[in-house]
Amino acid sequence: MVLPSDLVPPGDLGLPEDLVARAEAWMAEDPDPQTRAELAALLERADEAGLRDRFGRPLEFGTAGLRGPLGAGPARMNRALVRRTSAGLARYLLDRQPLDGYLPGQGDRSAGTRLGAVVGHDARHRSADFAQDTARVLAAAGLQVLRFERALPTPIIAFAVLHLGAAAGVVVTASHNPAPDNGYKVYVGDGAQALPEDAAAITAAAATSAVPDDAAISGEFDGRLADIDEAELLAAYRRAVLSAVRPSGPRRLRTVYTPLHGVGAAVLPGLFEEAGFEPPALVAAQARPDPDFPTTPFPNPEEPGVLDLALADAEQARADLVLANDPDADRLAVAVPAPGGAGFRVLTGDELGVLIADHLMATTTGADRLVATTVVSSSMLSALAQSHGVAYVETLTGFKWIARAARQRPGHRLLFGYEEALGYAVSTAVADKDGLSAALVVAGMAARAKEEGSSLLERLDALEALVGVHSTAQWSLRLAGSDAMEVMASLMARWRSAPPAQLAGLQVNEVRDLARGDGDLPASDVLVLRLSGLGRVVLRPSGTEPKLKVYLEATTGPCTLDDLSEARRAARSRLEELRREVAGYIGAR
Repeated sequence: MVLPSDLVPPGDLGLPEDLVARAEAWMAEDPDPQTRAELAALLERADEAGLRDRFGRPLEFGTAGLRGPLGAGPARMNRALVRRTSAGLARYLLDRQPLDGYLPGQGDRSAGTRLGAVVGHDARHRSADFAQDTARVLAAAGLQVLRFERALPTPIIAFAVLHLGAAAGVVVTASHNPAPDNGYKVYVGDGAQALPEDAAAITAAAATSAVPDDAAISGEFDGRLADIDEAELLAAYRRAVLSAVRPSGPRRLRTVYTPLHGVGAAVLPGLFEEAGFEPPALVAAQARPDPDFPTTPFPNPEEPGVLDLALADAEQARADLVLANDPDADRLAVAVPAPGGAGFRVLTGDELGVLIADHLMATTTGADRLVATTVVSSSMLSALAQSHGVAYVETLTGFKWIARAARQRPGHRLLFGYEEALGYAVSTAVADKDGLSAALVVAGMAARAKEEGSSLLERLDALEALVGVHSTAQWSLRLAGSDAMEVMASLMARWRSAPPAQLAGLQVNEVRDLARGDGDLPASDVLVLRLSGLGRVVLRPSGTEPKLKVYLEATTGPCTLDDLSEARRAARSRLEELRREVAGYIGAR
């Protein structure tokens, strides 16, 4: 391979020598001609900004694994990064289980086969390539690997980790990120996402690993690499999650569904049919996987306008329910008919969370039941759990914490967990959020309400009257400039050292700083301000980009149904005042 510096000395390129050296070292290990050419072009035109963008801040394990735009270098998702990370994962697994373990029904224990991972992927650009590289690197390291041939939803791979007793799982996905992105999510032996200590160990092992070349990951690997029996696995998944809906419950429901150009339609329609529901009507323009997401620039059902096609189809079909998964189908958005036939209303993540929680708590029994949500989600779940006599746990953001919430309450089992960003766990068969099984439960709830002449919105009215209105909103401050991360850290430091005495006319009567941990919560850069029992502000910087996320909540006390409209108006008014004052305080400081 001829590099630009073979022709022109680094100084003559007008680039810092260390930057040129890093780019050339990366190119020497990069197995992908496409990304090698990308770096060569940057060097040839002496594009220092482009090089620094790719080598300045390497991708790190965040809330849900590695995630970033496709491209060359350690700050992008590419085959070199995937192979090195997979080499680190292999070393991590072998260090933990060097002698024993295998996948049930796969391989021969006496032959010394070692338990490895299941590997799956979504339908994004390069996902299949990255998954193939991952599976081959793990197998070449001596681990037994089962891989999915088709692009399938993330919850299916998470289910496979538990169902097959694997030590780890990898799914190549960028979830709801824009089309140029991809990602790498790791599950460990308990079926949940890797904890920070797991991610740190994998990262450390990867840092000292070379990028395996093509020759190193070729061959048959003595039978250690095999395709998973997808039909059997999907049948097992359906059996496991069908228990989340009552077999004798009502099923009469007209549903419109969009997978948002993702992979959810490979599973959800069949799941509904097996449960006894009529298959949902698919939004035709978004029914097939398309990594370019042509009908929406942001395939995130939380974004304004993303559900417009589904809502239009629902209006025409006079549907009872609208369901939307994000592209890897681990999240769920729901819309229901608005009162008086005025179109459809999209439920917030918190509203849907408390509706599902109420349903599951009301239809199950047991003193060991536990529900969980995060420090940035609505506090309404806590009040609702208390009314049902069910244990409640609050966790850090991310399902790696929610899925393990029962660890904080020995002797309890997780009945339900959710986060406000449209993630819901309704079955312990999947130790992560699952937009497929959650959709099934919501369909059962909607069908029951329809049979009773009621609606999900009427049930939400009753819950808010019972425990009080809890209005929530999120506001983000995105910072720019080379010092953006430092500015964000300075903002957090100022809020810690001199928080406002009051906001929206309410006294700040508690400042909870999670930087050093708090009770059952591990250390995290999160600040929680409680406002006279009637509001809350949570500040949480992004760990991977210069964005400060602010979560706002305004609450009222219980009220009658007649007074509910006024209570909601008061809560929304206070919420907007909180938004203005928090933004002003940040700007003033």
